[in-house]
Amino acid sequence: MPPPAAPRSPEGPAFSLSEGYRRYVLGLLFTVYVVNFVDRQIMTILVEPIRAEFGFSDAQLGVLTGLAFALLYATLGIPIARYADRHSRVRVISLAIFVWSLFTALTGLARTYLHFLLARIAVGIGEAGCSPPAYSLISDYFPPERRATALSTYSMGIFGGVFVGYLLGGNVAESLGWRAAFFIVGVPGLAVALLVRLTLREPPRGFSDPEPAPPGDPPPIGRALAALWSKRSFRHLSIAAALHAFVGYGVGGFLPAFLIRSHGMTVSEVGNWLALISAGGGLVGTYLGGAVSDRLAKARGDARYYMWVPGLSTLVSVPLALLVYLLPVKLAVLLLMIPTGLLGAMYLGPTFAMTQGLVGTRERALAGAILLFIINLIGLGGGPWITGVLSDAVRAALAAGGADAVTAKAQGLRYALAFMVCVNLWSAVHYAFAARSLRGDLAAARAAAAETVAR
Repeated sequence: MPPPAAPRSPEGPAFSLSEGYRRYVLGLLFTVYVVNFVDRQIMTILVEPIRAEFGFSDAQLGVLTGLAFALLYATLGIPIARYADRHSRVRVISLAIFVWSLFTALTGLARTYLHFLLARIAVGIGEAGCSPPAYSLISDYFPPERRATALSTYSMGIFGGVFVGYLLGGNVAESLGWRAAFFIVGVPGLAVALLVRLTLREPPRGFSDPEPAPPGDPPPIGRALAALWSKRSFRHLSIAAALHAFVGYGVGGFLPAFLIRSHGMTVSEVGNWLALISAGGGLVGTYLGGAVSDRLAKARGDARYYMWVPGLSTLVSVPLALLVYLLPVKLAVLLLMIPTGLLGAMYLGPTFAMTQGLVGTRERALAGAILLFIINLIGLGGGPWITGVLSDAVRAALAAGGADAVTAKAQGLRYALAFMVCVNLWSAVHYAFAARSLRGDLAAARAAAAETVAR
């Protein structure tokens, strides 16, 4: 709990905090992100039971797990972030949790494809208010040399949510039905919303930065966007992250279906295994990405490690991922998913930390929203849908060639996933390009901030 003597004024000069409260804030925001991703992830583990009941195609399921959620999640993130750059980020986050948790629970009442579509859109609207304000808060609570590690710790909530979603979703769906799974994961978020509102304090802008934050309102949104996009390093890191997310969401949206179709696993088996894999690979990899980047950049005095670490880990993950989708032995596939997931998660912390470093203190929520807009429109919006389209197309071709329906369905998805992971080669190239101009862009951002303060 926060120390009782701390002031609650969002911009008050007397603001102070202990290292214990700083850890509490990071732990609470990690919990928020876990809830965020449980409510997002639950649809993935329930794809096969929902398809069996309603007869949806893979392309339709790709829309539900990706595009329906991503459209308003990506676009509304920008105006919400602009509001958060001017007003209380804590209030924005607590309201967002309430909205997405409520509509996750209501998804369990869906009776038609339209019902699913509208519920997923509403969840996306709520979740649009989570990460951009959270990135901004964490950047004010932690200094630049600790920021990638802190943002990686927050981003571990992705895989914490995946862990809980797989574990709960698979077992609840098998014992109580898929509708009960939506209710069970949605309702606890309402309590988390209240906890955030009552215990999370709003720090002054730029509280942990070496330079003081400029007074007044943030710059006009058009000028802020133009300044951010003018930085070559941001253009390349955003494209790299978007391509990485295109693979991650495209593959992740159909991973349970792949294991069920190609390796004969049950929904609960898939849920239990993927929960362990997300904990052993995703959680560890996300933390290591930020911690290793922070350590190498500090020890070598070179910020380019913030791009080299995610670029190299992304590159090395590709051959391992191809083995996951092409090997016929189930145990080998499951074990290989752990290092593949670890390497694939290392890009998160460094990418978001450098985005926060490239802008002023009053533009951080907006910068996070812009990065999420690019990532989610391309990654979440396109990845699952393209995977579904490829799967349907390959399945149809195999069926036309004489394959039976079960084999065609399994092999169609297998080869679609194998194709998708190769896109990460393209992502690694953009991380290398981002590293070339990162130091100059960071120096320019610091100079611009100092000039603004001086005026």
